[in-house]
Order: sequence, then structure tokens, then C-alpha cells
Amino acid sequence: MESVDVVARYLQKRFGAVSVSLLFLDFVGQELVRLNAAGDAGPGGTSTERIPLRGSAYDRVLRTQRLHQERDAGGGHRVVVPVTNRGDCVGVLEMTLPGTDDTVLRHVAEAAHALAYIIVTDRRFTDLYQWGQRTTRMTLAAEIQHQLLPSASCCEAPQFTLACGLVPADDIGGDTYDYCLDHDTLHLSLTDAMGHDVGSALLATLLLGALRGARRAGCNVAEQARRAHQAILDHGRGTMATGQLLCIRLAEQRVQLINAGHPWPLRLRDGVVEEIRLSVNLPFGVPSPVPYRVQELDLRPGDRLLLTTDGMQDRAAAAVDLPALLHDTSGLHPRQAVQELTNAVQEACHGHPEDDATVVCLDWHGQTGNR
Repeated sequence: MESVDVVARYLQKRFGAVSVSLLFLDFVGQELVRLNAAGDAGPGGTSTERIPLRGSAYDRVLRTQRLHQERDAGGGHRVVVPVTNRGDCVGVLEMTLPGTDDTVLRHVAEAAHALAYIIVTDRRFTDLYQWGQRTTRMTLAAEIQHQLLPSASCCEAPQFTLACGLVPADDIGGDTYDYCLDHDTLHLSLTDAMGHDVGSALLATLLLGALRGARRAGCNVAEQARRAHQAILDHGRGTMATGQLLCIRLAEQRVQLINAGHPWPLRLRDGVVEEIRLSVNLPFGVPSPVPYRVQELDLRPGDRLLLTTDGMQDRAAAAVDLPALLHDTSGLHPRQAVQELTNAVQEACHGHPEDDATVVCLDWHGQTGNR
């Protein structure tokens, strides 16, 4: 919990830094919340200052992942540095320095990167960072849903870059996303549990628990789907859930996929967006004599794959042209593309989507990891 103070003291001692603060990115990516180092009031004066992100210098730093510096009114240098670990954007580190050169800026950037590693480790043991990311009240259903998600919404590896985003409905619609990177395999899932509020959150818990349990037992994608289906039949009390499961063998560049009543993926290849028209099984929890069909999906280096739940396309959200937006954001990092997509849905729904809207964006670099 004193990690920001430790970094602040280091920067003060080495480079004369003052007003050092960490600004957390909130859950929905719209605001930053400032946490000042102990004994340093910093800009704004309190650790509960909330700052709109869009159009700010902080926004540019997070988008480009590059340091920003400018002269301030007192003659010092205001410096803002990304605090990011393997694509997981924690926020930014801000400070004022008496002077800057390439060596100072390099050390400041390294300190911010080290802080990201510390936070990723330490947030397992404290609610401090959870508090920093909450700019709105969390209902019980939202709390359950949030705890189901991976701790990082973005992951980078030589073969791929993955980013995920979830815009919750006012009465939580049961969406979840999940991923796991093994030694040679990337597992992905995107699910949508029936219903709303606490009921859908509990069903999502059952579904994701079954999927994770099967995956951790070494089951292939077909057995993962079967166990999730059986869990809902046994314990779901007549409910159901749609889902899409992917298993990507990194060395073989081979993708196995199961679609259980879910919207079709979109793929951007060589500047052209196409809908991948897969065979569709019935949702998990719906009795069927037909087993889940494992399909092969073609991915080539340079492809961008977009998976969504129906909340990205239903009702008011249908006003968003997803294929066009996927094309227009092709030059952005997947993390920023996801933010643009979810922002567009929020705006189309006037900030109150009627259903959860979830998106997973995967850039495939290939076995050699060339970007």
C-alpha cells in the first residue's frame, strides 16, 4: 500500500521530483482517480480527485503508451508516464521535475513500469486499488459480475494482443469474458447468462466456474462446453446461457471454436471486415441430442478478430455500425479499439444500455510474433 510513496521518494531523491501522484483508470475507462504520495498534496490536493479522461494529456499517454512532458507555470516540467504491465493499463504516474533530459526521462519511465509490476502483485492483498477504480456505486450484481472477470482486461504476448471490455447494463445482464494463457495455448470465452440482476450474475458464476474447472482439469474445448452445459442442466433451474469458446494453439496457429447460440465473430483481414458464419449449437442449458460441434477458424498474421455479446447489437446499440467501426479503428491498439467500441455503444444508449455489452478484440501476430 506504500508503493506509490516508495516510488515518490526514489524520484524525489534522484531527480528532485515533487507532486508525485498515481492516477488510476476507472473500470469503464472514462475517468482517472488521483492517489497522491503521502505528505504530498499534489495537483488537486486530495486523493479522491476525479478527472475526465477524454481529450486530456492523460488520454494521449494511455493511448500512445508514451511519456508526455510540458513546462508548467512555475518553470518546472510536468511529466506524465504510463503505468502498464503486459498491456494492462493501471493508469499514469504524474510529477513535476526541475529539469529533464533523456537519462532522467528513461529512469522515470522505468520507475513507472516497476510500479505497474508492484501494483499487479499487491492488488491481490488489498482493496486500495479496487477503491481507486470505482467512480460509480457497485450493486451486488455488479460486484459479483466484476469479480468473475480476469484481473487484467488486456494481455500481450509475442503471438497476439488481446483486449476485452464490458459495459454493464443498469440491471446487470450476465455477460462475462475470460482468458487464460498456458505454455502453448490461449483459451478464450465470451458468455451471456440468461436474465438480469443478481440472478444472471449467479448463473454466470455457475457457468464460468464450470468452464474454468474443466479447463484447469486439462479438458479440450468440446469437454469444456459439455461440462458447462451439464452444470446448467443440473443446477441452473431451467435457465440457459449463450457462449463462444476458443482454443488457440500458438505454435500451430490453429483455432478451435464452439458457438453456443452466440453472435457470429467479425474478422478484419487486409482492410476488409467479414462476418464469420459459423455453425451454431443451442445455448448451454438447452437440452439437445446434438453434441457441441468443434469448428476450425482460420487466423493469419495481421488478422483482427472481434467477438461480441448481443448487447453490442440489440435495441439502441444496433445504431452502432460495428463492421465500419472495426475497420475505422484498425490502426489502434486493441485496448483502444475496445474503448472506442464500448464508448460508441454507451453513447448510442445514452449511458444506460438495456443489456450488458461485451467485446473481445484479438490481434493475431503469428508464431514469430512480428507486429
